[in-house]
Amino acid sequence: MEVRDDYPHEVEAVENVFITLSDGCRLAARIWMPTDAERRPVPAILEYIPYRKRDIKRTRDELIHPYLAGHGYACVRVDLRGSGDSDGVLLDEYLEQELLDGEEVLRWISTQPWCDGSVGMVGISWGGFNGLQLAARRPPELKAVVSICSTDDRYADDVHYMGGCLLGDNLSWSGVMFGFNSLPPDPEVVGDRWRDMWLDRLAGSGLWLDTWLRHQHRDEFWQHGSVCEDHSAIQVPVMAVSGWADGYTNAVFRMMEHLDVPRQALVGPWSHKYPHLGIPGPAIGFLQEMLRWWDHWLKGEETGIMDEPMLRVYMQDSVAPTTYYDQRPGRWVGEHSWPSPNVETKRLILGGRWRLADPDDEVLERELTVQSPLTLGMFAGKWCSYSATPDLPHDQREEDGGALVFESPELEESMEILGSPAVELELSSSRPVAQVAVRLSDTAPDDKATRVTYGLLNLTHRDSHEHPEALEPGKTYKVRVEMNDIAHSFPAGHRLRLAISTSYWPLSWLPPQSTRLTIHTGESQLLIPVRPPREEDEKISFLPPETSPPLRRTALETGEHNWRVVRDLATDRATLEVINDSGRDRIEDIDLVVEQRTRETYSSIANDFDSARGEVYTVLGLERGDWRVRTITRTVLESDATHFKLTAELDAYEDGRRVFSDNFYEEIPRNLL
Repeated sequence: MEVRDDYPHEVEAVENVFITLSDGCRLAARIWMPTDAERRPVPAILEYIPYRKRDIKRTRDELIHPYLAGHGYACVRVDLRGSGDSDGVLLDEYLEQELLDGEEVLRWISTQPWCDGSVGMVGISWGGFNGLQLAARRPPELKAVVSICSTDDRYADDVHYMGGCLLGDNLSWSGVMFGFNSLPPDPEVVGDRWRDMWLDRLAGSGLWLDTWLRHQHRDEFWQHGSVCEDHSAIQVPVMAVSGWADGYTNAVFRMMEHLDVPRQALVGPWSHKYPHLGIPGPAIGFLQEMLRWWDHWLKGEETGIMDEPMLRVYMQDSVAPTTYYDQRPGRWVGEHSWPSPNVETKRLILGGRWRLADPDDEVLERELTVQSPLTLGMFAGKWCSYSATPDLPHDQREEDGGALVFESPELEESMEILGSPAVELELSSSRPVAQVAVRLSDTAPDDKATRVTYGLLNLTHRDSHEHPEALEPGKTYKVRVEMNDIAHSFPAGHRLRLAISTSYWPLSWLPPQSTRLTIHTGESQLLIPVRPPREEDEKISFLPPETSPPLRRTALETGEHNWRVVRDLATDRATLEVINDSGRDRIEDIDLVVEQRTRETYSSIANDFDSARGEVYTVLGLERGDWRVRTITRTVLESDATHFKLTAELDAYEDGRRVFSDNFYEEIPRNLL
């Protein structure tokens, strides 16, 4: 990583500006721009998120926005209504109010004397979402979007549900936001109003998990903000970016297929991070790549960006399984359209002798059954890796004992895949509500199995996420389970392994009861998107990563980042503990101490489906001189066959004295989930 401060333009940073909206609400913004921008106006780039520009994301922002500003842009970081130093209370993700505010922010930016009237939007995760959502509303000021680690479908491909199954990350993310929403603004920015603003947030933000659990199917709640409802509404150029270790790769491929605007896709080996900070590596010169994009679409310069393949992805080489990679070996490949004529579907039949067979082979048809233990999934890793902890999947042999496993013969030559593998299953279930998890792994000659991709399906959603239907126990159904898009190279001598299980806890919340699935071999098949190597792939390359100078932070107390699996054989309790503790740091330029600690635990006992329990515990603190605030939140989710049981606690402290406390308890009926 090269640190650069020798920019074409000298940069001025404005610590805080309030943008007053039409209803009187003030949104707080931090701005970086060329020092002569008011005399020579420049295009602007907006990042519009709730993650606190003043403190929590200050370190990351300093690596990005001064760099872009130094190359001739005004970069504007805005706290959403109810977050950071902005007025109001944040009530949920992507609400209509957020988007209305965003339109006003775009108008405000475009009329400032330092802006030439053209605005782009950039953002990762939440900022990637609302960049697409605002683009679909067609504000005239918005000229282009870079959307990183986001989705076009809030139900099918977000932190909440996958294949109609409730994700463990739904609890994890809601617990994290429960903590974030409990923090006050900075008195140095908002003055004496800070305490009243804080108390309003503590009382008003609510428990978002309660809302999310009451929308178990793909209804209007999730359709709002899902730009896949009408891809044609987006009429500005879009660059969509993600990483294979991230949770948001599928949307990149859908948008390349369905958007009808100039578009680019970039998918690397990374987790949920900006690609110039990408882990697993290799990180790339993403800021330089963004400049090519912005210079073309906001300044009208010819940069060659649109001569690149529409889709540039990292073809990952085979590696031994582990929970953290500093680097992933591989190479870049490109496609000029998607779906690509260079990708062909290879069929492998699920054979009766637990093999993946060629369709021309003689296949023994049998009925094979599987009823997985609750411990299957403890080594699955996180739905969306942050690389803050060892959160990638472990050796799949740890999981496959409780699954139905089919394996191919050793490959005679290497095979590369690009796209979404799928499994078509002919099956029956012992219960009216059931789920199936499928995993595709790369098995080496020493039998180590590295998970390549996976998919989930709530079998009541086999025909529709909007209108699921219960299964008739014993009846045979044909279902299709899509796996996440991936690019992977299987070497000669390796084998493809397909594992099928009836649960995948805690990545996916458990079905109401233990279920036995019967799989009909011979009638079931694995579909693999095979892409042969192409000479023109060798032309694809990226510059090394660059950033602006890092922020000065002083570590006051180190934290811990870890995953622990504990199996208590005396009680037969299995527990996954996820520790994401960043300790305490001082941000030197604003003399602020920031504390961030999160601990998640997921447990179950033996084969008791009513014993599943997930808990997210957060501690957040801010200190400056004799000003000290601290909040503690706890969110617990349990369930039985008919209901989810949600318990939460919120306590806020000022100078060590508790000034606010609230408790929540809700029982929410399960609806074919």
